[in-house]
Amino acid sequence: MPQINLLPWREEQRKERKIAFLAALGGGTLAALLATGVIYMLFSSMITGQQERNGKLKAEIATLDKQIEEINNLEAQKQRFISRMEIIEKLQRSRPEIVHVFDELVRTLPDGTFLTGVTQTAHRLKLEGVAQSSTRVSTFMRNIDKSQWLRNPELSVIETKKDQALGATFTLFADQVTTAGEDDDGAAGKPRANRKGAGQ
Repeated sequence: MPQINLLPWREEQRKERKIAFLAALGGGTLAALLATGVIYMLFSSMITGQQERNGKLKAEIATLDKQIEEINNLEAQKQRFISRMEIIEKLQRSRPEIVHVFDELVRTLPDGTFLTGVTQTAHRLKLEGVAQSSTRVSTFMRNIDKSQWLRNPELSVIETKKDQALGATFTLFADQVTTAGEDDDGAAGKPRANRKGAGQ
């Protein structure tokens, strides 16, 4: 029976399978690399897009913050303007009051008493003067207490000197009756309820 050598055929088949395996392995590796590249590019594109959106959002937030700051500044300016307008309105309403105060000082000042200085701080008046006696100062304080535009007389200093032509120097304080803070419902411009005339 003749012998047939199949080794070359099997060797060729083995080589072909090896080549097919290497080709498949190379193709798989190439496909994996391509897929990895595509995924990387996809994710890079997504990250870039998100970063751009984040940048736009940050820019919008910064713009909104600036607008909010401007609105707050406008509100603060508005409040300052309103406060100034209220102060101006109060000053306009209280402007005639000082005339009444000086007129009231003249009417409440008894004979033999003279003022040497008048100082006003807010609605507080400091009255400095000389009088023939401490009794005149007491009369002055009673007249202030009866006044329509002055109230709460408080004697701070009274000093009697024998070498003076007038007997006593004094310093007293009184409050000005103001209507500037009252409502404009008819109450403004009216002092407290009338009392007996000064000096009576």
